[in-house]
Amino acid sequence: MKKLLSVDISIFLGTIFLVLFFVAHGDAADQDTVKIGLNYPVTGPYHKQGLDQKRAADIAVEEINAAGGILGKKVQLVPRDTASNPKIARSNAVELYDIEGVPMILGGVSSAVAIATGEVALQKNKLFFATLSYSTETTGEYGHRHIFRECYDAYSAAKVMSEYLNKNFAGKKYFYITADYTWGWTTESSLRAFTGTKNLVEHPEVLMELGAKDFRKALLEAKANKANVLVLSLFGLDMENALKQAVELGLKSSMQIIVPSLNEDMAQGAGAEAMEGVMGTTPWTWSVPFKFNYSRGIDFVKKYESKYKRYPTTSGASAYVILHEYKAAVEQAKSFNTKAVITALEGRKYTGLKDDQYWRKWDHQSVQSVYAVRGRPAAEVYKSKYQMDYFDIMSTMKGDETAVDYKEWCDIREMVNMKPPLEEFVSPN
Repeated sequence: MKKLLSVDISIFLGTIFLVLFFVAHGDAADQDTVKIGLNYPVTGPYHKQGLDQKRAADIAVEEINAAGGILGKKVQLVPRDTASNPKIARSNAVELYDIEGVPMILGGVSSAVAIATGEVALQKNKLFFATLSYSTETTGEYGHRHIFRECYDAYSAAKVMSEYLNKNFAGKKYFYITADYTWGWTTESSLRAFTGTKNLVEHPEVLMELGAKDFRKALLEAKANKANVLVLSLFGLDMENALKQAVELGLKSSMQIIVPSLNEDMAQGAGAEAMEGVMGTTPWTWSVPFKFNYSRGIDFVKKYESKYKRYPTTSGASAYVILHEYKAAVEQAKSFNTKAVITALEGRKYTGLKDDQYWRKWDHQSVQSVYAVRGRPAAEVYKSKYQMDYFDIMSTMKGDETAVDYKEWCDIREMVNMKPPLEEFVSPN
């Protein structure tokens, strides 16, 4: 009996020792690591853009850790699937901030997701970087001190696109097919403002639910309307499906198709023949660094290509830059403290994967150059490596020229009873 009791005590003490050992080592590991959340679409209509974010983020984490991490801490990326659903994104963000203990989250493709995640960041006194969020509302009506946007917005896209449209289609009839959520609305309204097509009777619209698959009814309305310009304010799989159906219905022969915001994933999904001659804009494409000799961008494209046997898109480029910018800001602040990092970022100038950019203090928008692009002839696309050379760069507009100015931004916020100074976290205590 005594022998059995002695064995039981030994097992008990051994178990206690192992628990204490792993807890101690776990605490040490936590002290040597900083977790960063990636709230992105693994599934849903924007999953291709999500995959590009994850791949590029992994490259950035590898580089940062190889260089000693952030303030000596190794970075651990903690991914969560939003499915481009704001409710899921919000729940993910709460878990990432509260349970995983991340000081910062990046990601998102849907602007509704970005706005939802940003609201949680504000409530939790943390940071969120919108990776691919084009709605003007992200840093406009819903802007606050805890959200930064690295990509461009609908206003910039519309301003660049309107330069071409006003030159070639002034006084012509437009027809808009638009994603029925914040990005789609602000893209359409911005383009209407810049092209003088605000009259909904003369220039009709059809709103489409995110994730719609059949656009034929709306496209036939555009055809019956005898529009000269068809604007597809759609993204991801929605845009791919709509453009393919527009080609099947023969609309390309009678109207110029505009996709305000483009990337290679969408172009590949729609197909080279469908993309030929389609006009749009982008804040970055893999060919930009080579065309303008941006060395850091060239290095990123080559590293991505070596790892994944394809080229990155603007979605991945933004995720990559955000992680490096977060490292730079934390190290400038010498702290992970949210307010200190925000202060370090505001007004900060940086060179990402193209020419110079800066984080504008009063709205946290990354002010940057924007490119007007046109779909290249299909035969040329098929000859290119990975069949990904989809775009001819038609023009470049510098960031300060494309971005909304302070007065207009203030006017927009006052319309929804938001004061110009960005709201920040206030302790309930």
